[in-house]
Amino acid sequence: MDFFLLLAGLAAGVLLGAAVALWSDRRRRAAIRETESSTEKKLITELAQVAGGLAHEIKNPLSTINVNLRLLAEDLQRHNDDDHRRWLRRLAGVQNEADRLRVTLDDFLRFAGKYELDLQPTDLRDVVHELVDFFSPQVESCGVVFRCTFCPQPVICRIDVKMFKQAMLNLLINANEAMDGRGELLVKVSTDGPRATVEVIDTGPGLDSEKIQHIFDVYYSTKSGGSGLGLPTARRIINEHGGTIRVESEPGKGTRFIIQLPTVN
Repeated sequence: MDFFLLLAGLAAGVLLGAAVALWSDRRRRAAIRETESSTEKKLITELAQVAGGLAHEIKNPLSTINVNLRLLAEDLQRHNDDDHRRWLRRLAGVQNEADRLRVTLDDFLRFAGKYELDLQPTDLRDVVHELVDFFSPQVESCGVVFRCTFCPQPVICRIDVKMFKQAMLNLLINANEAMDGRGELLVKVSTDGPRATVEVIDTGPGLDSEKIQHIFDVYYSTKSGGSGLGLPTARRIINEHGGTIRVESEPGKGTRFIIQLPTVN
């Protein structure tokens, strides 16, 4: 009997030791992941600061260049001969590129800047309804049918209304441009209790699996002339709210962006 008690004790000791070792290993791995995550966030913050400073350094002389280009264009417009008209056309091309660079810098500064969110309990239905009213004329002028559906009960989330609208507007612009003047754009707001869901659905050409993998990459764009910052900015804003955003798409069957945010009890 004593022998079996000894074996049982040894077995219990081995199991307890294994459990403690497993618990210690998990704690160690968690600490390593936390340290790596903290280091990565610090590096990203530092890179954003450097890149933001560089963008500002470019933006200041670019503003001076734009002013002088406009003044030069005014001087050339005083002459009506072929040579001056040809120079004016070339100058217009330079002005367009300078303007495009300015817009790209503004988009980058918005993306790379530090977000200070003013989070307030807000009914998502009201925010989305206001945005739909604002964006409807642009969508309908392109020939796209714009529809929205809302669940009957309030969908209360802690959000920064201005920043959330910016994220949603980026998604709406992307969806509208994808349809090229035909199809339907649908926005849905719903809740299952702990989570709120906002969907932006278009009936455009859709995306293949390769494009879906890169859709949120910085400077990746499927549109000619696109900045490649609209969707990464939208994702960053949603992540800052403690939410998630994902995309579902299939060639020929449109695209669905799905935002999920924690609700307020």
